[in-house]
Amino acid sequence: MSEWNRQIIEEFRANAGKVGGRFEGADLLLLTSTGARTGDPHTTPLGYMADGERLLVFATNAGLPSNPAWYHNLRADPRVTVEVGTETFDGVAIPVEGGERDKLYARRGELVPAYAEYQRKTSRVIPVVAVHRGSLDGRAWAIGDELVKIHDDLRARLAELRDDVHSFYDGSGGGADLAARLREHCVSVCGVLGEHHDNEEGRAFPRLEAQFPGLAPVIGRLRREHVKVTETRAALQAMLDDPGARDPAHVRAELDRMTAELDAHFAYEEEQLGSVMNAVGPLWRTGPRRG
Repeated sequence: MSEWNRQIIEEFRANAGKVGGRFEGADLLLLTSTGARTGDPHTTPLGYMADGERLLVFATNAGLPSNPAWYHNLRADPRVTVEVGTETFDGVAIPVEGGERDKLYARRGELVPAYAEYQRKTSRVIPVVAVHRGSLDGRAWAIGDELVKIHDDLRARLAELRDDVHSFYDGSGGGADLAARLREHCVSVCGVLGEHHDNEEGRAFPRLEAQFPGLAPVIGRLRREHVKVTETRAALQAMLDDPGARDPAHVRAELDRMTAELDAHFAYEEEQLGSVMNAVGPLWRTGPRRG
């Protein structure tokens, strides 16, 4: 921590959230995140803007080319502690995306012109982060970890299916028996995948949208990908319904393509929602077990 930040933090805590100098009269809070590399608490004084029940902070880094350390921390673990005025509370910090981000940053730039200047100074899109209040218990059920386990299970099932396809066309797997096993394996993979996405669409996504509106662009993309995955499932089952009548090279190429698309979908969801779902797990004690 820099000496400058240390002095501001000490003054903030000694004067019920008020500081002098260049920040006199400004809306200021202290954000404590967890170091992405060290795991240690990292406290940063930040200007904020209230927006309903949430508080907005801005990863300006004074217009420098890279995002500040605190932003990288909360992308790894969105659980934060916030001090504002005389209040201290736990919360979840979620970046706001797309058009909502643009409107909020523009509003901030109108209220505090320095923020508009920060954006003009850098080619990166300065992140806007919404801090939502919520009592969290890090020992509670980690839904994000459960999501990864489900995806890993599906990855393993797809790998086994690909192995069976190669064995069938190489003539090393038992002819009609293997063809029947292929069909059964395909139905199993598609069934688990369909159940997983049904649970997300019916439970997890609506909860995330209601609690964290800033995630709407991410969830919108995942929903669009779910439509494509449904089409992929149908195509996969049709292709392996009678594998002996299919062109081996085409089946292998299509299965490789489908597997790559599904893995990219899983990776995006884990990156965007994994840590968020771990953080909100304690608030969802009666929530979905499949992510």
